[in-house]
Amino acid sequence: MESVKEGTLLWKPDKQRKKQSNLYKYIDWLKKEKGLYFDDYHALWEWSVHNLEAFWESQWEYFNIRSKQSYDAILTSREMPGTTWFPGAMINYTEHIFRDRDLNKPAIIHASEHRATQEVTWGQLYIDTVAFQQTLKKLGVQKGDRVVAYVPNIYETVVAFLATASLGAIWSSASPDFGTQSVIDRFKQIEPKVMITVDGYSYNGKNFDRTEVVANIQEALPTIEATITIPYLNEQTDFNKLKSPIQWSDATTNNGDKSLTYEHVPFNDPLWVLYSSGTTGKPKPIVQSQGGILLEHLKAATFHMDLGEDTRFFWFTTTGWMMWNFLIGGLLSGSTIILYDGSPAYPDNKWLWRFAEQTKMTAFGTSASFLTASMKDSLEPGKEFDLSHLSNISSTGSPLPPEAFGWCYDHVKSDLWIASVSGGTDVCTAFILGAPILPVYAGELQCMGLGAKIESFNDQGKPEIDAIGELVLTAPFPSMPIYFWNDPDGTRLHESYFDVFPGIWCHGDYLKITNRHTGIIYGRSDATINRGGIRIGTSEIYRAVDQVKEVSDSLIVDIPNQDGSSATPLFVVMKDGAELTDEISGRIKTQIRTQCSPRHVPTGIYQVTDIPKTLNGKKLEVPIKKILMGKPVEQVVNIGSLSNRRALDYFVQFAKDEMKV
Repeated sequence: MESVKEGTLLWKPDKQRKKQSNLYKYIDWLKKEKGLYFDDYHALWEWSVHNLEAFWESQWEYFNIRSKQSYDAILTSREMPGTTWFPGAMINYTEHIFRDRDLNKPAIIHASEHRATQEVTWGQLYIDTVAFQQTLKKLGVQKGDRVVAYVPNIYETVVAFLATASLGAIWSSASPDFGTQSVIDRFKQIEPKVMITVDGYSYNGKNFDRTEVVANIQEALPTIEATITIPYLNEQTDFNKLKSPIQWSDATTNNGDKSLTYEHVPFNDPLWVLYSSGTTGKPKPIVQSQGGILLEHLKAATFHMDLGEDTRFFWFTTTGWMMWNFLIGGLLSGSTIILYDGSPAYPDNKWLWRFAEQTKMTAFGTSASFLTASMKDSLEPGKEFDLSHLSNISSTGSPLPPEAFGWCYDHVKSDLWIASVSGGTDVCTAFILGAPILPVYAGELQCMGLGAKIESFNDQGKPEIDAIGELVLTAPFPSMPIYFWNDPDGTRLHESYFDVFPGIWCHGDYLKITNRHTGIIYGRSDATINRGGIRIGTSEIYRAVDQVKEVSDSLIVDIPNQDGSSATPLFVVMKDGAELTDEISGRIKTQIRTQCSPRHVPTGIYQVTDIPKTLNGKKLEVPIKKILMGKPVEQVVNIGSLSNRRALDYFVQFAKDEMKV
């Protein structure tokens, strides 16, 4: 395995690539239209965050936002929370998806474990959306009504969402691998009118029937008046147990208008409801606006992902993760988006690379864990597959270690733009991300996003450079939540983001902004390892452990003892049935000692069969820490939020047998 030092320069775009980028064209537009000159990206970023009104108005103009009437101001104030963006404007998200499209070009390429790869043109997407909009209208769906979907990442889901948004109704989705209670915990809070569902899904070669689960979910959702059913596993599925079922084929049969009608809503009206992981209670329903998402996703897709009409944009995701919403945003740029439903490692661990070849993917979005797994499996995608169309790999979910950066250049493609990005469900975007005109340094995120005033605060609330601190936003941002559902006085919203530094958004990650204006994420700030006053992010530990090829996954927590010391147990999942031996433990400790510090060598290393994770794939660092400190599981973990609830059993028993806190 290649050893790549953090901060190593790995790639620089040539002049032609820079000039062809959307970001370069925007900088040129600012020069010609606004008389603004910027020598480099950081100068542009500085202008964008210190001149918020001018920057976001330039986005409105550059992307030619359609509004039924003009706006009264760009934003009402710079106070957080409480800022209102573009008051007076009346817009519709779906209108911007379909405007000025070549109806014969592919809009969506989709596949699943039991569906062959298919292309759908913009024309067909429009026709299906028109028909589905008619169905929603017949069901009485209007502006402000909630439409929920218990569906995989398939073509039908995109159609249903676009039709919902076209009416000014509010969308919310959950993946069908979510269990009954976790879906109820989400959807019941928002009292939906219509539900869209499948009969089941496939994963890793196995079919999972969900018809009984859906029926149980609907029993807890009395506001549902109708169900749109998608026979995904079996064309003959009986949906009669559900509330007023309508088959998908009937819901997309056009018996009326041939054109979409657009309900223009205030810029700050809700577009969708996303949910926090909900590891310690019911998931928080995060509401984001039609206009805020529209502007932010146009900006991110166009300038930071460099998407356009000739690109093919993929992200491996489910409908239960905000990256699905972000992927759909790729349509705003005219890009062809690529959907896949299934396991990334079925029928083998090369599948997604084979899929990239098959679909002529240009932008490959995935998780850091997928790239790390490909590296550990010694895959050679660049040799085995034709990846000539691939120009970008983006990753999120956790920090991408420097070694994985290096592996991509050595074993995928040498002329590749790698973008590790960081953001979250809270803003439905990344605000530290990539830029096609900037160089790539191993282990570093290329830049702070345009219009996102990201800083790293020390404990005194002061910004620092080249030091690890709290990731904060010190100015408003359009895709911040407009509110949490059922939080009328904003108490939960304030507690979630503004309690640490009044008036400042505190995101909960540790960040270092380097002298060259790149960023390094060190994991969640509430899961920090603190030994002898020296703090280190968990991602640094995981990076070191990843160097041991026999280990497939790991989790470390810092448990304070009564005498002022602390225990730092490290839990590892071994690969391919391997056993944790003294020799392997020794190598793990050596890696941590040399790559992190002798202080941060774990006090014990323990083999486990699985690491507890949320449905969105996040490790349960803080809840596990609390369990090991003696807290009852029911007080610190919402079981319904977990993808592998049985993995908790080991840690509950470990707390009883091993921990003396």
